[in-house]
Formats: sequence, structure tokens, C-alpha cells
Amino acid sequence: MTRDEAIGLLRTHIKADNLVKHMFAVEAAMKAYARKFGEDEEKWGLAGLLHDVDYEKHPDAAEHSLRGAEWLEAAGLPAEVVHAVRAHGVHPELPREDRMTRTLCAVDELTGFIVAVALVRPSKKLADVEVKSVTKKMKDKAFAAAINRGELVKTADDLGVPFNDHVAIVLDAMKGIAGELGL
Repeated sequence: MTRDEAIGLLRTHIKADNLVKHMFAVEAAMKAYARKFGEDEEKWGLAGLLHDVDYEKHPDAAEHSLRGAEWLEAAGLPAEVVHAVRAHGVHPELPREDRMTRTLCAVDELTGFIVAVALVRPSKKLADVEVKSVTKKMKDKAFAAAINRGELVKTADDLGVPFNDHVAIVLDAMKGIAGELGL
């Protein structure tokens, strides 16, 4: 599946512009990590781009990611992409042992946290966000309170990447598409 075809599939199921932007951010972060790990950027990008394809129709944690994975499997996406999408949800029975899946889990919530940090800056621009801005906001439990800081750190550890380096990789990837993100 090409990126354009994936965007077509995404737009069939997702109408909310902010969710589409989130998926673009995760795609960029996944591609950055694919480069870092010497993996297939297009395949990893597809996992990031389509990871929440079912969210508008199936936002409940019990179904989210499972339905989307079924759709991706039916569309003929590679098994690794389908597994990463399926396992990124809250399904402890699904293993997160492969690098693509661990990476998807590590970048998903962090992209949202970084967006939240950018939006409280006077400029509302990613260009004005630094790693230290993100780590400082991590200490403020009232800021973006729904995001589990322990999980952000744990998923970076699962990748074997120091947290500050992880933030830098994801932030730089997002800055590279700041125009698409409106930030």
C-alpha cells in the first residue's frame, strides 16, 4: 500500500482533523525511528499513519486497535504492520516484543504530549519547543494529566533509548512536518 492509498483509507474512517494530524505526527516519528534502527521507513511509516484508523468508530479500549488491525489485514498490509497496530492498544495479551510494535507504543502518547507542550507556548509552534521544555512539563502532573508519565518513560526504556534522546528523536521528526501539523 502506498502512502497515498493509506491516506485514502485513513480519510475514509477518520474525519477529525486533529486525529489525522496526530496520525501524521506518529508516522513521522516512526519513520525517524526506522532510520535510526535501519528498518523499512515506508512500512514503519504506514504503521504510524494508520495506527488509530478505527478510533472514531471504535474508541472503546476493548475494541480500539483490534478493528483497525482487521481492516488493515483485509487491505493486505504486511503482518508486522497489522500486529503493531493491533498490539499498540490496551491489550496485555498481545506481545510487544518486536521493535516496530515497541516503537509505535513509545511514540504514540509522546507525540500528543509534545503537541500539548507546543500549544502552551506563546507562539504555539514546535520550533519553540525544546527537549528540556518537554521534560519540565513531565514534572507538572496537572499538565496533560491524562498522559501517564511512567508509561512514557517505560516505553522509551523498552526501546533501549534514554528518555531525553527519545524526546529529541520524536520532537525533531515532528518539527520536520510542523506545517502539516499546523504547529
